[in-house]
Amino acid sequence: MAGKRKERARVASQRLLAPGIYDMRIATDLAKDAGCGQFVALYPKDKSTLLPRPISICEADRQAGELRLVYRVAGKGTAEFSHLQAGDSVDLLGVLGNGFPAGRAQRSMTAALLGGGIGVPPLLELAKELDCDRRIVVGYRDSQCFLREDFEAQAPGHVYIATEDGSVGTKGNVMDALRENGIAPDILFACGPLPMLRAVKQYAIEQGILAYLSLEERMACGVGACLGCVCQTAGVDPHSHVHNARVCTDGPVFEAREVEI
Repeated sequence: MAGKRKERARVASQRLLAPGIYDMRIATDLAKDAGCGQFVALYPKDKSTLLPRPISICEADRQAGELRLVYRVAGKGTAEFSHLQAGDSVDLLGVLGNGFPAGRAQRSMTAALLGGGIGVPPLLELAKELDCDRRIVVGYRDSQCFLREDFEAQAPGHVYIATEDGSVGTKGNVMDALRENGIAPDILFACGPLPMLRAVKQYAIEQGILAYLSLEERMACGVGACLGCVCQTAGVDPHSHVHNARVCTDGPVFEAREVEI
């Protein structure tokens, strides 16, 4: 895979998906190097925000040369991005991080893809890249199930919905939906809030199956220099000789048993 680089790209389109959730497509040569579970860092034009904002890749259209980023407005930087329109320019750094190892799911396996909240978007590209039976379980707070139609239309596999208020699908979280629908995966891929990832890890250990978790951490530099997104690991890092890993460069995807969460 090509090395990371910074470039000025063009916004192809942007639309509102749900309250505070935006869907932006960016025309960039970085699309041809992007893999499922990786991310890019976007630079706000407002220099008072200083640092780039990491945003996960929802889809990579390598032929068209476009990245699709689905993100939540969480502060000043992402609020600025939400006002970008088709034709506007944006500086970004990519492609960053180690993504999901789709090749670990053999054709004979059943893979469960579990996503919660803004952890849902990275699973779309993963679902498209897997070559096995897919069970996609996505969780939301309420009936604003953004990307639901995209999974159903583009990602081969069964799609299950969980909502906290019970307005759509299973009332509860993704683990509730997994059990309610009798899904028995051979391998798990997950992205979402920390409590969800803890539950996925525990389930994988109990069932004796592989699980890959994409950790959501606040990042500063995005390239491993600042050590602002360190997580605790089960093993010792061969360079620093401590039980730490940098989510931005060693991750964001880890095998569940590798990280202490």
